[in-house]
Amino acid sequence: MAGSEKFHLEVIDHLSEVSAADWNTLLDIDAGPFLQHGFLSALEETGCVGKNTGWQVAHLVLKQADQLLGAMPLYLKRHSYGEFVFDWSWAQAYEQQGLNYYPKVLCAIPFTPVQGSRILSKSHPQAIEIQQALINGLKTLLAENDLSSAHILFPLNTQAAYLKEHGFLLRDSVQFHWHNQDYENFEQFLSALTMKRRKNIRREREQVRKAAITFRHVPGKESSERDWEVFFACYQNTYLEHHSSPYLNEAFFKLWAKRLPDNLHLIFAERNNSPIAASLLVVDHQSSKVFGRYWGALEHIDCLHFETAYYQAIEYCIDKRIQTFEGGAQGEHKMARGFLPTTIQSAHLIKDPRFAKAIGHFLEREHQGIGAVRLGRPIGQVGQHRTDADAALLGQRIGLA
Repeated sequence: MAGSEKFHLEVIDHLSEVSAADWNTLLDIDAGPFLQHGFLSALEETGCVGKNTGWQVAHLVLKQADQLLGAMPLYLKRHSYGEFVFDWSWAQAYEQQGLNYYPKVLCAIPFTPVQGSRILSKSHPQAIEIQQALINGLKTLLAENDLSSAHILFPLNTQAAYLKEHGFLLRDSVQFHWHNQDYENFEQFLSALTMKRRKNIRREREQVRKAAITFRHVPGKESSERDWEVFFACYQNTYLEHHSSPYLNEAFFKLWAKRLPDNLHLIFAERNNSPIAASLLVVDHQSSKVFGRYWGALEHIDCLHFETAYYQAIEYCIDKRIQTFEGGAQGEHKMARGFLPTTIQSAHLIKDPRFAKAIGHFLEREHQGIGAVRLGRPIGQVGQHRTDADAALLGQRIGLA
């Protein structure tokens, strides 16, 4: 640029190469807590991403001289686990055509389906030039390496529109969010629901009460090592009961709690003062949002999940005057509990033009289904998540391209 040193792009394989202060300076008010250096670096330091996880760290950073001006959190992926945007059918279609879908490059917050900034530059005077340089750098990374595609998950709406202008395909996802209408208490919230939903929620809460379950709320800054050990035992057990392994380990939760305690809030379900279940809320004080992220139980009790992960969290939001509770990806059952469907988008750049055209048609069809969900029709009725059928359709479209 005239009158200044040129921008310089780098790919770094550890966030520790950038100081926490420099990285966090890039974050604007709506970036969210998951983009904090303390969160992303904790994932790396505790082995949740990086070596042997299929999440190869490859953050794209932009500098001018030695000053960090912009960044994108990037990972080279060899699978699609932990993303919450389901592209298994795309990978299968590639395989059917004798091509490799993996590795792909992913700009996202690992294991976290939360909307936020993905092109980091804050309010720098050259923000437009910085964002353009980062997008060009991502495109160069895709073009010059054996990568099938680039994916930017859950960007801010303004960034999604910007990415569409730069050739990315947009994909809709449905999440379920609860909104606080200045409720004074839980009963006032219930009064805003239909009679059927009020009756169902009261019945579910009564079942938990009859099981002699009590609840203990622990703000992150008041949590102990033992609290996190109990939480992790609950979280891990729920994965094991579903014949799976958790993405996150105990060391990560303890390190996260040490670095960013003000953003965390634990809820324990107890019987006879002994914890049997737990959920974790992530609190964004700046945007007045709470994110329901993790839950687990040591034993099954009817409706305990709804009470621990939803109703206790709603009461917390009402008490703290928090405006939005994001219940996370999937789970149409949340609509019966006061959550509303919300469409957020992801952006995708496909290198092979045949696949780009076929996936574009696929997304148009899927978009119609997402619209039906928002009108109250179940996802299952609009054809989402049918990997074999979708892969076959993509293959047919490629053959016609």
